[in-house]
Amino acid sequence: MKVASITAVAVAVSLTAACSRTTSHPQSTQPGTLDRACRAVLAAPAGDDRDIAKLQQDLRQTRQTARAAEQLGYRFVARARLSNNSLDYAVAEQAAACLESMTPGEPAAWLLRGHVLHQLHRFSEAETIARRLVTTREFVLDFGLLGDVLLEQGRVAEAAEAYQKMIDLKPFYQSYTRAAHMRWLKGDLRGAIEMMRAAVQAASPRDKESTAWAYSRLAMYELQRGRLAEATRMADASLQLVPEYAAALLVRGRIALARGRTDDAVRALEHAARLHPIPEFQWTLADALRLQQRNDEAAAIEQQLTSQGAFEDPRTLALYLSTRREESVKAIDLARRELVNRQDVFTLDALAWALSGAGQIEEASALMTRALAEGTEDGRLFLHAAVIAAADGRPADAARYARKAHALRFTLLPSELGVLRKGIAGQPRV
Repeated sequence: MKVASITAVAVAVSLTAACSRTTSHPQSTQPGTLDRACRAVLAAPAGDDRDIAKLQQDLRQTRQTARAAEQLGYRFVARARLSNNSLDYAVAEQAAACLESMTPGEPAAWLLRGHVLHQLHRFSEAETIARRLVTTREFVLDFGLLGDVLLEQGRVAEAAEAYQKMIDLKPFYQSYTRAAHMRWLKGDLRGAIEMMRAAVQAASPRDKESTAWAYSRLAMYELQRGRLAEATRMADASLQLVPEYAAALLVRGRIALARGRTDDAVRALEHAARLHPIPEFQWTLADALRLQQRNDEAAAIEQQLTSQGAFEDPRTLALYLSTRREESVKAIDLARRELVNRQDVFTLDALAWALSGAGQIEEASALMTRALAEGTEDGRLFLHAAVIAAADGRPADAARYARKAHALRFTLLPSELGVLRKGIAGQPRV
């Protein structure tokens, strides 16, 4: 299952409440008329999610069925983000079909389907839906979807326009989080922090997961600028809201690594990887285990990463293999396939890094230039840029990028710090 990285673009959305307040629905269907897609949503296990169980009961008893179908879709999207269960995305897509069966041409059904497609990395299909929506009506969340899918495709200026339209229509949690990410992407860390703090203030107290996500992003921003105590405070605030929140546990582990507290890091990262066994979490945990000389355990985690990563998150697997200078052909193939529909800064970087591992420096250098063009301040980008510039015979650029990577060293994984500490092709060690 391809999933968006929790600490990257993906915004923890509180769409259920937002859509239910702004979308009007027709009368409920009559008993016995539920569509096959609706029946599929009813058959999906609610587990211990009382909201899903209540909404399924509403749909089953034909009480406010359109509203129930829509909200069920977003509840399953939210659960999929937390559980990393691809089946929940399939149920959410059925919920969109259910809603559309009741009200053909209903924009709320398009929007729900668009968000599911975005989560599944089917960005071109999601863009088609988003453009249909913004030409049909002027609803703030339609522009959010459009901006999200444009950004994933590397069309940053167009995405910024869509996000600006969101802010103009309604300055609230959804628009603030997107503005924060755009500012961070353009290298404005202070601006990103300002906008994410505004998002925390604007978040609904009933939507703890969205607030927890915003706090976890603030923790990463504070880690980037080396304010470890403040980063810890933000991570703790996230976990107070959602104690089993994998993104916040990952950040807590990263902060502990930055402090040199390896035991604390491993505890947090083991918890995070149990909740979310995806490459980003596994790579970080394996690195921490190796710092403790627990090499057999690290190797077992790495085996899971390499055997399942192509399905779970091919871009991160490509980065992992390239950092270790392993299986360069596989890393290049993974990154190239990801680039087919995802041309953002970080996919460009992943392919550049993979190519550099195979000695294809000319193409790697050209791609790295494109990856850096937006002005993103990111330790991993600068580390890769330094290595590639050195291999390309540009020692001054290599030294400059190495200094930038060192300034952002708290955001680098231990294995990446190892590359930096060895020195960049004859450059002084930092």
